[in-house]
Amino acid sequence: MKPLLELVDVHRTYRIGESTVNALCGVSLTIDRGEFVAVMGSSGSGKSSLLHILGLLDNPDKGEYRIFGNNVNNLSEDEKAGLRNNVAGFVFQQFHLLKRMTIVDNVRLPHIYSGLKGDFRHEAIERLKLVGLEKRMDHTPSQLSGGEQQRVAIARALIRDPLIIFADEPTGNLDTKNSGEIMKILKGLHDEGKTIIMVTHEQEIAAWAGRVITMRDGVILADDRKAGLDLSAATVQESEFQTHLVGNSTLWRNGRFTGFMAQAVQSILANKMRSFLSVLGILVGVASVIAMMALGEGAKAAMQEDLKSMGSNMLSVRGGSAKIRGAAQGAGAVARFTFKDVDDIVLLRSLVKNASGVVNGGGRIVYGNKNWSSTVTGAGYEYGTMRAVMPTVGRWFTPEEIQTREKSAIIGVTVAKELFGSSNPLGKTVKINRINFKVIGIAPAKGFSGPQDEDDVVIIPVTTAMYRVLGKEYLGGIFVEVSESGKIDQAKKAITDLIRKKRRLKDDDDSFNIRDMTEIQKMLSSTTQTMSLLLGSIAAISLLVGGIGIMNIMLVSVTERTREIGLRKAIGARKNDIMMQFLVESVGMTISGGFIGVLTGIGISMVLSIFAGWAVKTSLISVVLATLFSALTGIFFGLWPARKAAELKPVEALRYE
Repeated sequence: MKPLLELVDVHRTYRIGESTVNALCGVSLTIDRGEFVAVMGSSGSGKSSLLHILGLLDNPDKGEYRIFGNNVNNLSEDEKAGLRNNVAGFVFQQFHLLKRMTIVDNVRLPHIYSGLKGDFRHEAIERLKLVGLEKRMDHTPSQLSGGEQQRVAIARALIRDPLIIFADEPTGNLDTKNSGEIMKILKGLHDEGKTIIMVTHEQEIAAWAGRVITMRDGVILADDRKAGLDLSAATVQESEFQTHLVGNSTLWRNGRFTGFMAQAVQSILANKMRSFLSVLGILVGVASVIAMMALGEGAKAAMQEDLKSMGSNMLSVRGGSAKIRGAAQGAGAVARFTFKDVDDIVLLRSLVKNASGVVNGGGRIVYGNKNWSSTVTGAGYEYGTMRAVMPTVGRWFTPEEIQTREKSAIIGVTVAKELFGSSNPLGKTVKINRINFKVIGIAPAKGFSGPQDEDDVVIIPVTTAMYRVLGKEYLGGIFVEVSESGKIDQAKKAITDLIRKKRRLKDDDDSFNIRDMTEIQKMLSSTTQTMSLLLGSIAAISLLVGGIGIMNIMLVSVTERTREIGLRKAIGARKNDIMMQFLVESVGMTISGGFIGVLTGIGISMVLSIFAGWAVKTSLISVVLATLFSALTGIFFGLWPARKAAELKPVEALRYE
């Protein structure tokens, strides 16, 4: 029959500083199922190194190690982790209990890495009953004595019903009474058929074993068995190795990820202040992104509202050069436009939808004992719809009122506020440059366009403005609405040709200019978009800084929890399990910070809107992007610490001070 465990000429050498330590020198050993083996020796004899190799926590430099007759030296680290989870249970001298967990959670910890469904709380309670601690299952390790903590460690070793229990100095930190209780438990487990391999340096503890192996300087000096031991039932089937090797390593399907999430939450809450400070960096970054993008979107929306006042597909025809607007450059340098020019432009039906002549000037507006200086705009009938100034209260001029030079006025909200306060101005009579006008409407609010208040305006019929108020014989300009945005260039060329032909102007004459309003729109939109990107980039930098803070904290966490990582690997955690554990913690913190940051950013945007009067607009895309970016930040900056944790060797991590 094949033995349970077998070492063949095993060597293990350690490098400590510049010196070399030969921990094992050609050790050969067989252990059968059902044995209770005590390995004795002084410090440096190699007994712990032997136990670590037998427990798959360390690898020999030379020689073979066989389990169930199969050489395990060639197994991957993850395959060895699966074997540890399915075959071995570990009891350490230092207990290695996780302080932030209750003892029942400590006991069921190996099941997280088993891949089996369920929370296994009932099984953990049953194991605690075996060691007499069922009444203290909701206590934490810090609330237990040393002997009780070691019993918890034994219960944890039993939760997966292992074939072998490896005990490394299980009574080394206990008094005589507690040592006796622990040995009684181990002896009882051996009587039930468990194979127990124990390292000790005490003769009275080794006496509990049925076989004592004595070591010195990395070799076996003696191997003594007590008489009368019956190991005839200790047979090993070849299929057992594959059964125990093939663990369930599925991460998502069998609930292991849920276990990692619970562990991550416990770890984050265990260091509340540090976690809060780490989350704070992400919170500030996400809040900044949301607030800055809200400002950018608000400015963009406000700009779009302003652009609507220009009308769509609009051209502005003005006299004078586009370079030196309104400045005469000699005789005939400024073209004069009349209503006949407006009619001629309207006849370009395939290209032009509407056209309206305008004149502008200053005016003194008086109502009662109040007066106000404002801009007077004389407009044609189509101007209202073309420039989006149709009154929100009242009405627009009729064609008859324009034709008869009616003294009707539409005032902006600024003028209405200054002259009428909170009273209704409709139907009231005001004086414009000492001429009585009847207020028939209030123009829609437009706000400021740069330094200019677009609501500080009085609109009157263009004919009235020219011949009764401003004393002008010519139009100040013509607004033209092109039928389609794709025909703007064609319309500009057609109007230019029309004006040159009527006035017999040369091609290089610059006595008039045609400005494309869409060019202004594009320029303003581009500027707004650039500002939004700039603000978002600045905020993203703060999020990046927060991510670096997360990485720093995770690196510190890996260092602080090195022995915990060693324990998790000893009870069956694979590399991917450790990586996922730390990534979940990192992403958990960044997403938490991101969620709170989104709410904070929205709150800041509302405060800016209410108290500062700034235009803000929080978009769903900014919230989604900020949340997604915070999660990606957690993955990116948590990956290096997670990889560093996953690469730790179990035995080195357990020895870390």
